[in-house]
Amino acid sequence: MKEHTQKLLDKAVDVLEAADALLTVGKVNVAAGRAYYGMMRIAEALLNEKGLNFDNHGDIHGAYGLHFAKTKALDPKFHRWLLDSFDHRIVGDYDVDADFGSDMVADMINQAYEFLEAARTFLDAS
Repeated sequence: MKEHTQKLLDKAVDVLEAADALLTVGKVNVAAGRAYYGMMRIAEALLNEKGLNFDNHGDIHGAYGLHFAKTKALDPKFHRWLLDSFDHRIVGDYDVDADFGSDMVADMINQAYEFLEAARTFLDAS
């Protein structure tokens, strides 16, 4: 595994641990954003391993879909979760009336951890 790929995965773990902590103290909307960023770092890590690097969210989402979901190299549900979590992050960050339920955000965080484990398994097998 490339050094930068490992750093991205480490960053994903840090962000997901922060999401857990934020959820615990009731910062639900902020935790949703952290869950998204964890998933994004995981997608970035997988793309980095293929020598692909992007500067914006949309390009990361599209490239991940093309190289991992469409090919079914990883379960396409991870791409759907990435896109859904991005939408939630936007609402949580910009909608002053956003009020996510803690169960929904806990599910997002659990999905991110599942994505992380799938990515690690994939990268270890590569």
